[in-house]
Amino acid sequence: MFELIKPLITTHKLGLTIGNRKLLDDVSMTVREHEIVTIIGPNGAGKSTLVKVMLGLVPQTSGTIQRRENLRVGYVPQRFPVASNVPLSVRRLLTLTIKSADNEIMQALSETGIEHLVNARVAELSGGELQRALLARALLRQPELLVLDEPVQAVDFNGELKLYELISTIRKRRGCGILMVSHDLHMVMAESDRVICLNGHVCCEGRPAAVQKDPEFLKLFGPSAAKMIAAYTHHHDHDHESHGH
Repeated sequence: MFELIKPLITTHKLGLTIGNRKLLDDVSMTVREHEIVTIIGPNGAGKSTLVKVMLGLVPQTSGTIQRRENLRVGYVPQRFPVASNVPLSVRRLLTLTIKSADNEIMQALSETGIEHLVNARVAELSGGELQRALLARALLRQPELLVLDEPVQAVDFNGELKLYELISTIRKRRGCGILMVSHDLHMVMAESDRVICLNGHVCCEGRPAAVQKDPEFLKLFGPSAAKMIAAYTHHHDHDHESHGH
């Protein structure tokens, strides 16, 4: 099915070497319209680095990147430090790098569920509220490709569930492609169309059910990860009626 959908961004044999250290090697992947592609891997695997290279924030040392002409990208970085003594409001945060009308700002905040925080100080937001504000900021660009680097960091478990549900809803509502970096294996397998397992190079990729059985996945994360994912997926592959059935 995905082969019939036009690619948004494609890498071919992408590599990055800094000094004597090879951070990325021979990475080929594609993100298409309407799909959620999630990159997983251990710490130091190059996940965030790959995203930055794909976005042109860091130049590759080998390989090629093909982007759709005039591709609109919304990006939520892994870290967005805000000093506690800086009086930055949510409204101002959303307009730091892009000019937007007030109704557009409110629409983006409404879509992420925090329109009531438009005048709140960013430094006083909870982890989940900050991630929603950054997501609203990315949506103001009307992205064809939404790039989310660890979007649920500093968020509790219930907040994670709600954020992943929101991300899925945004994909359905807007039809954009989503490239996500995550360490939450059970959430990834529940929400992604395709998973790419990275450890400097692509160890394995495919639909979640196939990846969790791949020997390379099991080598990186261990058999217990596959069991955890299977249990989670079984527990959430149906709807409950009001009385629990």
